[in-house]
Amino acid sequence: MRYSAITLLRNAFSGNRLWTPAWRDPEPKPGYDTVIIGGGGHGLATAYYLAAEHGVSNVAVLEKGLIGSGNVGRNTTIIRSNYLLPANTHFYEHSLKLWEGLERELNYNAMVSQRGVLNLFHSDAQRDAYARRGNAMLLAGVDAELLDAEAVRAMVPGLVIDDARFPVRGGLLQRRGGTVRHDAVAWGYARAADGRGVDILQNTEVVGMRIERGRVVGVETTRGFIAARRVGIAVAGHSSQVAAMAGLRLPIESHVLQAFVSEAVKPVLDTVVTFGAGHFYISQSDKGGLVFGGDIDGYNSYAQRGSLAVVKDVMESAVALFPRFSRLRYLRQWGGIMDMSMDGSPIIDRTPIEGLYINCGWCYGGFKATPASGWCFAHTIATGAPHPLNAPFRLDRFASGAVIDEKGAGAQANLH
Repeated sequence: MRYSAITLLRNAFSGNRLWTPAWRDPEPKPGYDTVIIGGGGHGLATAYYLAAEHGVSNVAVLEKGLIGSGNVGRNTTIIRSNYLLPANTHFYEHSLKLWEGLERELNYNAMVSQRGVLNLFHSDAQRDAYARRGNAMLLAGVDAELLDAEAVRAMVPGLVIDDARFPVRGGLLQRRGGTVRHDAVAWGYARAADGRGVDILQNTEVVGMRIERGRVVGVETTRGFIAARRVGIAVAGHSSQVAAMAGLRLPIESHVLQAFVSEAVKPVLDTVVTFGAGHFYISQSDKGGLVFGGDIDGYNSYAQRGSLAVVKDVMESAVALFPRFSRLRYLRQWGGIMDMSMDGSPIIDRTPIEGLYINCGWCYGGFKATPASGWCFAHTIATGAPHPLNAPFRLDRFASGAVIDEKGAGAQANLH
């Protein structure tokens, strides 16, 4: 079924009896050309682009739970491409361009809102660093504007500029950045992939891999063995666990990242704002709640809950920027498992096992990368070679020293 105003009217006059399921609930086939492990945003996008861009539709997406119940439905929804290093800049700009045409391509309302992303700076040194990043963005064809304090005051009226704990000196603005409705992304990609013949198998957990003579031949699941010529792993914070089933040890660590939502209020913030004197980011959702987050918890964990120390740090940052927000009650909190790489940049590559591919190491950047990640991973799986956009994100770069260290934090995953 194609969604349109006519479809909406027909259902309105029929008591909504003409709607069909967004995607099928098929039984697993004995085998597929390609199996994607992980039914989050990256896995679903990969399956969609395999079918749409490469004509590979004999694909199964294996999700151990329900579509949209993982990190893709548990994040702060921000999209942007305001990076310094060329590999990241070009990759995330491609992702942002895909976001801009995503709703028309998928025939699904993902609520893409290009309200802008404003990175605040609080010192002369930080201003110089942001100017450097903005110039690098402009040289790469990405939009960027350096604002002074008065321009920031006009853009974000509720922000304390001069009398703040950390006075605001200005900001780096990317107007094309913004937010997207996270679960709508999962549903949109699932529906579009299903429409091209992809089987989406929910409640199908992978419990092992079958490898013969150095080549993957299929996966063991809770619903039986499924044969496959090619297998792609896209399971975010559980990448190490799934890769270990194939005898691989990945250069990543798993950490929990908390996010928060306040009670709903009338519109008070119409852009995304990030704190330059700490790690904090905030926006307002379409339902009125303030959505915000900060640092990962600094210890390894697979638990979808975090520590009170991070809660305190995030709340302190919020009030330092917006003192009036101290009057709000925060409504709920959750944690997602982040796959933190050693240089803060992702891995999209083949593995030493023939037919097995890996997509991981997304750190804080997983959601905004969803379209480009799926697009590049699909290209890598379909052709057996990386696209130029993801060629720098090789698995072996840590052995060769060709790291992509955006923050300059070195080989310490919890600092990225």
